[in-house]
Amino acid sequence: MRSAVYSIIAALLAYQFYALGPLIQRAVTVLGVFRSYPAGDIGTTQQVTSIPDTTHCEDLHHHVPSGLLFTACEDDPSTRFQWFPPLGNLDNPKLAAESRGSIHVIDPKGLESRRLKFENFDGAFITHGIDVIDDPELPTGQAVYIFAINHLPDPTPTAEGEEAKARSQIELFHHKIGTNTIRHIRSVWHPLIRTPNDVYATSPTSVYATNDHYYTGHSIMRMLEDVYYGAKWTDTVHIKLDSLSPVKTSDAGLSASVALAGVHNNNGLGHGRTEDEILIAQAASGTLHIAQLPPKGSSNYNITILDTLEVDSVVDNPSYFKDPLATGPSDDRSGFLLPGISKAATLAETSRDPAGKDPVKVFYTKPSAGVKAQQWETRVIFEDDSSRIRSASAAVLISLGKSKARLFVTGFVSANVIALDADL
Repeated sequence: MRSAVYSIIAALLAYQFYALGPLIQRAVTVLGVFRSYPAGDIGTTQQVTSIPDTTHCEDLHHHVPSGLLFTACEDDPSTRFQWFPPLGNLDNPKLAAESRGSIHVIDPKGLESRRLKFENFDGAFITHGIDVIDDPELPTGQAVYIFAINHLPDPTPTAEGEEAKARSQIELFHHKIGTNTIRHIRSVWHPLIRTPNDVYATSPTSVYATNDHYYTGHSIMRMLEDVYYGAKWTDTVHIKLDSLSPVKTSDAGLSASVALAGVHNNNGLGHGRTEDEILIAQAASGTLHIAQLPPKGSSNYNITILDTLEVDSVVDNPSYFKDPLATGPSDDRSGFLLPGISKAATLAETSRDPAGKDPVKVFYTKPSAGVKAQQWETRVIFEDDSSRIRSASAAVLISLGKSKARLFVTGFVSANVIALDADL
């Protein structure tokens, strides 16, 4: 009888190993548990230029009509290592309450950054993901609306010994191209905005936002959430503003709903090949979802996943490069960029260490008609051991001519945005 019980237990353990083995192996690979550097000569011969005054800029967007790059930067290098809720760092809420990050405009030709001066906004600004869309009331390229995540500390007093909490929200700004100012329209908060990471705007009054974790703060459950791929506990929410008129509180004049649920470590968002294509990164899964928004005028805001691409490293904010010189499929260099940290297994240690190292990879993948994403041509376009850039959370390409482009990479703890020329 006892031997039969042991046999059953052994069989169950074997089944669990068989079922979970691939997931464990995948997690070990993506998190870079055994990855070491230097990892070859990828990227080591590329000349890199650092753009001054671009400290800890987590997201980066190319506004094609104006030809400019937009980013949100922490500016003060000390803040990120003492307060960054996306990494469970809630150590210094007092410092966070005094933080004054900013929106920057980068000239991709002159490689110069310009901080925009806030109008109607003087509160704390702890930067993260952003999105940039044209002002539909003006000719294309004259002005933009910018949605930006702001990781504010919760003003509610905490008990002695209790961990601080964040009360993150979304800020909406308006900027006229060519000016040095940016005007704050309103703040946006809703109970569904719990752990916001990135935003995707469809209009000045309509925006999607990802929640990257279910658990907040620094806890075992939050760590489990990162490494266990079955922890599909995060979601994407849609927020609809009633208007752009002034409001008295951040939760006034809006409604929100869940647009996509059951996602592991939901993270960066990006605009795809068409107006209704949305790119969704599952960071710790090393996964890009290519998804579709509902038709305009639809009664709901639900997102539908159409295809999935997996790479062997953590991925963050995805972007799509449309080749302006393509004449047909044979010379089209359009593709998706997937930046991320290549040794995320050590991130819990390095995220509070100003001297830490966070190696990076940037993947470039070219879609093929009629072929599933996993069969697309995918390669590493840039890799670094953290000596030239620490962390990579966003990357964009700007064409320099046939099969040539300038690659811009930035990270949530990178000293500067970097630029380099790349062959496509």
